[in-house]
Amino acid sequence: MRITSTFLKRIVLEEMDKMKPLADAEEVDADGLADTLEKKIDYVKALKIEESRLLKRLKKIREQKVKTMKSI
Repeated sequence: MRITSTFLKRIVLEEMDKMKPLADAEEVDADGLADTLEKKIDYVKALKIEESRLLKRLKKIREQKVKTMKSI
């Protein structure tokens, strides 16, 4: 397929029409988004701490299970 100048121009115009809604997007201050991002990062850190606690507890439970199964 050969790309002619008219075909290329049509493609460019179609893409420009698709981008018009993006250009009309509302602008938002970055400080509000930064607070939200910071909260999400803190939440992920808290989840990692909770995950490590639960993994330690699970390890102890599994050890007790094995010990109990051996005694049966």
